Amino acid sequence: MSIPALAAAYAGAAERTPVLDVVVPVHNEEDDLEPCVRRLHEHLAHAFPYPFRITIADNASDDRTPRIAAALAAELREVRFLRLAAKGRGRALKHAWSASDAPVLAYMDVDLSTDLAALLPLVAPLISGHSDLAIGSRLTRGARVTRGPKREIISRCYNLLLRGTLSARFSDAQCGFKAVRADVAARLLPLVRDTGWFFDTELLVLTERAGLRIHEVPVDWVDDPDSRVDIVRTAVADLRGVARLATTLATGRLPLALLREQLGRAPRPVPGVPAGLAGQVVRFAAVGLASTLAYLVLYALLRAQTGAQIANLAALLVTAVGNTALNRRFAFGVRGPAGLWRHHAQGLALFAAGLGLTGASLAALHALVPAPGRPLELGVLTAANLVTTALRFLLLRSWARGAKPVRRAGAGAG
Repeated sequence: MSIPALAAAYAGAAERTPVLDVVVPVHNEEDDLEPCVRRLHEHLAHAFPYPFRITIADNASDDRTPRIAAALAAELREVRFLRLAAKGRGRALKHAWSASDAPVLAYMDVDLSTDLAALLPLVAPLISGHSDLAIGSRLTRGARVTRGPKREIISRCYNLLLRGTLSARFSDAQCGFKAVRADVAARLLPLVRDTGWFFDTELLVLTERAGLRIHEVPVDWVDDPDSRVDIVRTAVADLRGVARLATTLATGRLPLALLREQLGRAPRPVPGVPAGLAGQVVRFAAVGLASTLAYLVLYALLRAQTGAQIANLAALLVTAVGNTALNRRFAFGVRGPAGLWRHHAQGLALFAAGLGLTGASLAALHALVPAPGRPLELGVLTAANLVTTALRFLLLRSWARGAKPVRRAGAGAG
């Protein structure tokens, strides 16, 4: 829905449904809570053109925070107070967002380290329907950040880690300034398992993998010197979260293909490149590298016991079957029994072609060099396998196009 349409739909509806619900998750914030909420409320009342709500999501505070939150909710019409018995920022956000009736959901840290002038640029692309999730970024061009070198280094290293392990393309995972469309949140939140600080990262990675659009806003950000975040404990928890999420994505246990279909925004195509080709090439190359290494190890082991042609036959047969199974599942996203035997038969046909090429290469080598060394044999076989690999990719991709993946709950092509 566009901004003018939203304006018409919510005109005069400030007491009913807000356009924006800003959640402030808190735990033992009796000193900062009241000035934060009052400042945020005043900013939204004067600078935000649509009805809004501020939700204080208290997670297991044992100081005066709940009483202050309740008093603010009683005084200010647009403020709501939620109380959770268990601690965890991710848990508080998940609960508050799931219970909200606003079409756009946001959150910010109680210390208001981020300049509130960035709030409208953050949520405007979500209100217009241009983007699905928006983040404030301290690491993108145009951001102005004041903080110590320790936190700066940790932040940059963490985001580099996400790029290397989870292929993340967003620039800043942990800035406490984010927003999401409610329809997107309804689909993604049930899949987010973390209840602590890794919640943000997990939500962002799922958003990217589902083919949705993330909008980044450079922010002015000033570090809170009184922050009580345990950096070491948070870093360890984040590393565990990265390992868990990487494993989940690698095993295909998330319904990413179904999410793309339900949320209706497929990844933007690259001009001149067939849909999905880039990802297929990367996954096929990874499978091919593993298969080639396995082939060379098997050949070297068998060659010590038998002749070159027999060692080549056995090593190529074993790795050809494994290669077909892995490419079918990971490179081309084909699941279920449909077409399984046909694909393996086609893979064996490729095995025969590969066997002919590698066998001919070995025969030619031995004709030219009567007693070639093992390194020379392996080099010739590697070159022959590269030619076979290119042919394998083209044929397997054309065969996989005709297969219809079987969707299962909790599984998807990612």
